Amino acid sequence: MHVGIDSRLNRRVAIKLLRPALATDPRFRLLFREEAQKAARMAHPTIVRVFDAGEETVSDANGIETQVPFIVMEHVDGRLLKDIISEGPLDGHEAVRIIDGVLTALEYSHRALLVHRDIKPGNIMITQNGQVKVMDFGIARAVSDNSATVADTSAILGTAQYFSPEQARGESVDARTDLYSTGVVLFELLTGRPPFRGERAAAVAYQHISEPPVAPSTINPNISPALDAVVLHALNKDKFERFQTASDFRSDLESAGAGQLPARKLVSNDFQSTLFGVNPSATAESEATLRQLASDNTERTTRTQNRPPVAWIWAGITVMIAILVAVTFWVVNLTPTSISDGLSVPVPDIVGAQYESGSRTLTDLGLVPSRFDVTSEDVTEGEIIRTDPEAGAQLGDGQIVRLYVSTGKASTAVPRLVNMTEANAIAALEARGLRHGITSTQNDPSVPAGTVISSDPKDGTEVRVGEEVDLTVSSGNITVPSVVGQPISEANTVMTNLGMNVVAEQDPGCTGQGVTGQSLAPGDHPQRSSIRLTYCSGTF
Repeated sequence: MHVGIDSRLNRRVAIKLLRPALATDPRFRLLFREEAQKAARMAHPTIVRVFDAGEETVSDANGIETQVPFIVMEHVDGRLLKDIISEGPLDGHEAVRIIDGVLTALEYSHRALLVHRDIKPGNIMITQNGQVKVMDFGIARAVSDNSATVADTSAILGTAQYFSPEQARGESVDARTDLYSTGVVLFELLTGRPPFRGERAAAVAYQHISEPPVAPSTINPNISPALDAVVLHALNKDKFERFQTASDFRSDLESAGAGQLPARKLVSNDFQSTLFGVNPSATAESEATLRQLASDNTERTTRTQNRPPVAWIWAGITVMIAILVAVTFWVVNLTPTSISDGLSVPVPDIVGAQYESGSRTLTDLGLVPSRFDVTSEDVTEGEIIRTDPEAGAQLGDGQIVRLYVSTGKASTAVPRLVNMTEANAIAALEARGLRHGITSTQNDPSVPAGTVISSDPKDGTEVRVGEEVDLTVSSGNITVPSVVGQPISEANTVMTNLGMNVVAEQDPGCTGQGVTGQSLAPGDHPQRSSIRLTYCSGTF
C-alpha cells in the first residue's frame, strides 16, 4: 500500500498494487480490473471508496516490462483493527459498536450483490474519530455468480483464521460467508484471539469445518450470555442455521449489547446436525412417513366409520363459504388506519435537521434515536445525513432509529512546519488536506530568510480538512536597538546576541561613561551585519 496525492483534486489517496507474481496472469488481471469497477460503485460512509484503477508499466532487473494493475482508494487516517486487537480484548460495548459498523457496510454491499469474502481485522480501519471503515472490496464477486468458489482464487482469498466452513471446503459462497467471518472478528474482539488456531492454514481450515467453537465467556468471563449467544449463532457451521442477513445479525447484536438475550433460535446443541444441515429427528419422521406411504393396504388400519351423508358435506361447505364472504366483506370495509393506530408510527423526515431537534421528534413519537457520527464534505456539522430506517417506514413503539449525524469535514493535525522553507511548508499542508492562508514576516537573528518560524494554528492542533493555516517566516533581518549610554560590556552582549559582528572603539575625547555612538541606526538591518560602537575610555 502506498500513499499519494491526487494532483487534480488536491487530496491524499491510497494506492494498492497487485503482487508482481500475480500480475503476469492475464485472467487474474482481468478479474482484478472487473472487481475494481464493481468496488468503485460502492459509496457508503462505512466503506473505503475506490476512485480509480489502471495499470502501470514496470521493468524488472532484466529489462522485461510488466503491466502491474493498481487501485486508487480513499486515504483513511486511522488504525487497522488488527493493531488495536494486538493490544488486548476490547470492552463489550466497543466491540459491539465496531461490529455494528462492519455489518452496516456488509448490509449495503450485500444489497448491491457483492460479497466481500475477506472480512478480517486487517481489512477494517478505525478512523481518528472512531468511525468504522471496511476496505478491500477488490476481490468481491457478484452473489449471482454461483460458479465462483474458493478454489478459483485460493491465492488471494482471506486468511484461514477467518474462513467460513464453505470457503474451507472450496464450495460456492454467498453473503452468509461474510457473516461467519464477521462472527470470527467479533470473537477475537471479545477474547483477544480467534476461535481457531493452528500452525498451518490447513489445520485451521479443518477446525472451521469440524470443530465447534467455545463460548467467548470461557476465555473472557466478562462476556455476557447474550453476546455468547450471538457469537455462537454467527459461527454456526451450517450456513442455513447461522444469521441469514447482516440486518438480522446487527439486530441481535444490538439487543445483546443492551443486555437482552436474542429472541432468535440459538445454535443447536447437536453439532452433527448443524454441520451438515440435517435434523436427525426430522429425518426419522420423514423415513417413518415414507414407510407408511409405501406399505400395502393390509398394513393400514381398517376404517370402521361409515362416510357421512352427502347433504352434511354440502351443508358444511355452504357454511364455510358464508363465513369467508363475511370475513372478506369486513376486511374490505375496514378503515385502514384502524389496524395500525396505536401499534406503529411512520419514521418522520428529519434529514437536514439538527440532531437535538431530530432526536426530540423521534422521542416524542415513542421511538429511540441512536446516534452514529460520520464525516461529510458537504453536510454541516450536527445535521442529520440520513436515517435507518428511512422516512415513512412503520415502526413499533420503542424501536430504534439510527441517525447518521455529520461531524463536518474530517479532522487532521497541523504538521510540524518550523524550520521548513515556505514552499515545503505549503506542500506539507496540502498533503494533509489543509490550505495555506497568509504569510507574514518576522525579524529573527538566527532563522534564515524564508524559513518558517511558527504557524497559526500551531503544529499538533486538530483542525478540519480544508481549513487555512497561516505561516510566519523569517524576513532575514534583525531589529537593531539603540545602545547609546549603556556600558560597553552590556551593549556588546546585546549586539552579539543579535548575531552581529561588533567592533568596539574608545572615544578619548568624551567626558562621560558608556557607549557614545553606533555605526548603524536603530531599526531593521540584514542578519550578521557589522556594527562599530564607540565608548568613553573612563572606568565604570
